[in-house]
Amino acid sequence: MSVQDDLAAVKRRLQDLEHTVEELEHRVGTERGAPRAPSAGRAESMVTIPDTPYDAGKWTDVDDEGLGARDHHAP
Repeated sequence: MSVQDDLAAVKRRLQDLEHTVEELEHRVGTERGAPRAPSAGRAESMVTIPDTPYDAGKWTDVDDEGLGARDHHAP
């Protein structure tokens, strides 16, 4: 293939890509250049994690993952 053939193939694929993107935009209902609205429900799905320390009682008698039980020697 010549350089011109390669460039023509790239141009066709780029046009195919542009066409596919336009179809996707149409399916989603957006228009090119229109500002996107923030996703609805986004704020409701956010979870606030407190900065306070965890209750140490939650971790009583819990094994450290991969380290074995507390107060026991490794094999």
